[in-house]
This record gives sequence, structure tokens and C-alpha cells, in this order.
Amino acid sequence: QQRTANRKFEAVKHKRELNNARTTMKLVVLSISALVASTTAFLPSSGRRAVSATNSAPRTSPMFAEPEEEEGLDLDLGEMFDMFDAADKGVDFDKAIKEVKKES
Repeated sequence: QQRTANRKFEAVKHKRELNNARTTMKLVVLSISALVASTTAFLPSSGRRAVSATNSAPRTSPMFAEPEEEEGLDLDLGEMFDMFDAADKGVDFDKAIKEVKKES
């Protein structure tokens, strides 16, 4: 009877150890999965890999960049319509702008 009781005790003990090992393995797999998911969540969304700061060219932020000067025609509404009409007729742009500016 003593042997039978010892065998039952050993079987129950072994079963508990297996359950503990399975639970531990599940926790390890879950922890690794959570770690991988959290690290991939912070990767850049573009297809390219992140470039180290030493290899990348310095970029100027638009906030601190000097504004670009644009050459404009400075046309009023009537002059714009005259330019549209000239474009519809196929008149050369430079010729049309000279004519429009002469009129005003």
C-alpha cells in the first residue's frame, strides 16, 4: 500500500510539474509575442529601413528655411481673362503677356 500511495503521489507530482511547465511555456511565448508586436508597432511605415544619422544628409526644416522668392505676373482679373483668351487662340505666351501689359 505504501508503494501504491508513493506511485500515486509521484504521478500527481509529475502531472503538476508538467502543467507548471506548460503554463510557463505559454507565458514565455505570450511575452515574446507581445515584445515583437510592440517593437514592430514603432517601425517606420515606409518600405525603407531607417537610415542612421551619420549616413543621412541634413535636411532643412520648412519652419527655418528662407522663403523662396517667386516671380509673379501680378495680373488683375481682366488681364487674366485676356491671357486665357490668348491661350485659347494659341497665341505665344510672351507675346500675349506683352500685349496684355501694354493695354493696362
